[in-house]
Amino acid sequence: MNTNNRRRKNKPQNKRSGAPSGGRRNGNQRPRGRKASTLDPSLFIKRAVEAEEVIYEPSRSIDQLPVHHELVNRLIKKGFKLPTEIQDKTLEDILAGKDLVGIAQTGTGKTGAFLIPIIEQLLKSHKKSEHALIVVPTRELALQVSEEFKSMTNGLRLFSSVFIGGTNIKRDIQTLRRYSHVVIGTPGRLIDLKKRGALGFSRFNMLVLDEFDRMLDMGFSRDMDTIIDEMRNREQTVLFSATLDKSQQERVNNILRNPVHVKISSGNTSADQVDQDIIRMSNNEDKFNKLCSMLSQDEFARVLVFDETKRRVNQLCKKLNNQGIKSDQIQGNKSQAARQRALKAFKTGKIRVLVATDVAARGIDVSDVTHVINYQMPQTYDSYIHRIGRTGRAGKTGKAFTFVG
Repeated sequence: MNTNNRRRKNKPQNKRSGAPSGGRRNGNQRPRGRKASTLDPSLFIKRAVEAEEVIYEPSRSIDQLPVHHELVNRLIKKGFKLPTEIQDKTLEDILAGKDLVGIAQTGTGKTGAFLIPIIEQLLKSHKKSEHALIVVPTRELALQVSEEFKSMTNGLRLFSSVFIGGTNIKRDIQTLRRYSHVVIGTPGRLIDLKKRGALGFSRFNMLVLDEFDRMLDMGFSRDMDTIIDEMRNREQTVLFSATLDKSQQERVNNILRNPVHVKISSGNTSADQVDQDIIRMSNNEDKFNKLCSMLSQDEFARVLVFDETKRRVNQLCKKLNNQGIKSDQIQGNKSQAARQRALKAFKTGKIRVLVATDVAARGIDVSDVTHVINYQMPQTYDSYIHRIGRTGRAGKTGKAFTFVG
């Protein structure tokens, strides 16, 4: 869902965004104005693979990485002991200035895979001005990347700025009056700042697209064309995602120059450490009652529930709270402050259920999510992969259920 693109605010939403909807009293009818998902329900059934079968054993530890000792010290302080596979296999190529495509499942350290070499490049070059522009599809992911950069560079006099929708743009313009080594943002806000003359993309010589499959789809395509075309001094481009859309291959080829490809996952399979199953509903069954019955079980300790539209998320969240199930929501009609409060409450355990649109499928890094529930079948398999990737992280097994019928 593109909630940050100001120019598309009043236009019909694309296939990932949805439209307000109603539904029969039992909630089983698909959202009005949305096509029914054409995905085969069998795609949502898969047993988890035991974690020990997929553990990657790097040949070096964090303190053996070819990066500045000050950066190593901060990584160790953060609790890093070994690089993840995507970090280990991409570091030297990014440090060498090569264009790169990295495909790895969610929760495998992709953020560190591009931030560590960026920080090393900055430390090595003693650069005093803008270096990297990192573009991401959601506000939550932008804030997550910003927090990671700050924690890795504490005390190193390297500075970043983050620009996202739902915040004060006048404050953003003031922020841009001082330089930042790294700028992180969502496309709509970056384009808005450009139009106001506050931000020029030619300042940067490195471009990172995180979740690039989403960045290159129809919702962001025009804004990304503008950003890429105006990065006239671009010397390096790095793309990372959990999924790879084959229809975007030509576009990727046009953006990159002789890229290195690193695939830790195939780009079209779901997380190995997630038990996946369907909840098949008949017309006379009440879906909401079934959901409440599931949530009443102790094992459903921290649950992320996805629905297809902002309106349905709002309605479902209210109904859950009315049943005494502490819930909050993240969707495009909520202010950024409200979204952050909801996420904090979910992380700290003040609420047990977070109801969300696909805006939460990317960029929400919450440990110990026990279950992901798709209250409506997702429109695309890529969306499904990103949704269930919120559980089964850090070597733990998660569970995902999808309502069907």
